Amino acid sequence: MSTSRPFRILGIQQIAIGGADKGPLRKLWVDLLGLTPHGTYRSERENVDEDIVTAGAGPFKVEVDLMQPINPEGKPRVHETPLNHVGLWVDDLPGAVAWLEQQGLRFAPGGIRKGAAGFDICFVHPKGNEQFPYGGEGVLIELVQAPPEIIAAFEKLSAGNH
Repeated sequence: MSTSRPFRILGIQQIAIGGADKGPLRKLWVDLLGLTPHGTYRSERENVDEDIVTAGAGPFKVEVDLMQPINPEGKPRVHETPLNHVGLWVDDLPGAVAWLEQQGLRFAPGGIRKGAAGFDICFVHPKGNEQFPYGGEGVLIELVQAPPEIIAAFEKLSAGNH
């Protein structure tokens, strides 16, 4: 396996939490913990109705998606498991996907596409298979194209650490 990556993971972009009803999730994350409501997203194709809330500010803002299924019997089953996926900022999403596939990493169907927050995204499948032996080791991982301001903030912070 090659170790010369053509991309960098810059930080956590989001954490997605699923439940049968997003009401109790909103009570915990917004009413009790004080995260800020940011928006909503609904997709029949992805079987999700979500509230998007945030913690932090600027390049350190992390999105927490509170998700419930539109159809509890449909797929994907966004409420199983409760921690649905972790999103990671990446500086070059197309480069990362191409290189990771060459290394044998399995991606979920759908390819690179626009996500709920408007950024290009792609999901790493939780499990490998015969063709692509590596997966997320049981975790669905969302790779998210970082916007220029996140990349610039990362560069500035990294320069101070050398």
